Amino acid sequence: MPELKIVNMAGAEVGTINLADSVFACDVNGAVLHAAVKSYLGNQRQGTQSTLTRTEVSGGGKKPWRQKGTGRARQGSTRAPQWTHGGIALGPKPRLYKTKLNKKVRALAMTSALSSKVAAGEMIVVDAITATEYKTKPMVKMLSAIGAGKKVLVVLPEKNDMVYESFSNIPGVKVALSNTINVYDILNCDSFVVAKDAAMKIQEVYA
Repeated sequence: MPELKIVNMAGAEVGTINLADSVFACDVNGAVLHAAVKSYLGNQRQGTQSTLTRTEVSGGGKKPWRQKGTGRARQGSTRAPQWTHGGIALGPKPRLYKTKLNKKVRALAMTSALSSKVAAGEMIVVDAITATEYKTKPMVKMLSAIGAGKKVLVVLPEKNDMVYESFSNIPGVKVALSNTINVYDILNCDSFVVAKDAAMKIQEVYA
């Protein structure tokens, strides 16, 4: 059972927290993590790219020259792919990039991602992340005090507009709720900063 220290916003240690092995200390499954990240990135794609084929570009109704006797290669249309302003051969068309993972695989990917952060020493538990005004400076000071890296994922137990807006101007920092975190964001950050209540909620869901 991993035991992490709890710090306050000033960076001082105020206690410890014991986390469940089944969520924060399980075996990291690389194949499942790869599938989860690939699914997440694919699901972000719109898939609306589209090129015009030779049947969709304008013009080209008449055969440019007769079939034989000119000494040139035979051509059937000025809108074939080899012509300027011709159609695109084998170009992209609208498609769905979405893939689905079953519930057990998604849960395994999440616990693997959380465990990898704990094992790497990149998870920081803060007793409470609060704000009394819409100011970026206190949040920058907090991240510096707790030793956060350049890319930070801050997880809150519940929605707090003041905290969210205070973090929003800091480059490399993303704020999420305990029920909206995803595997990609967890793996993509240098420091996984979690409020104590948010850590307990995550553990309750995935234990």
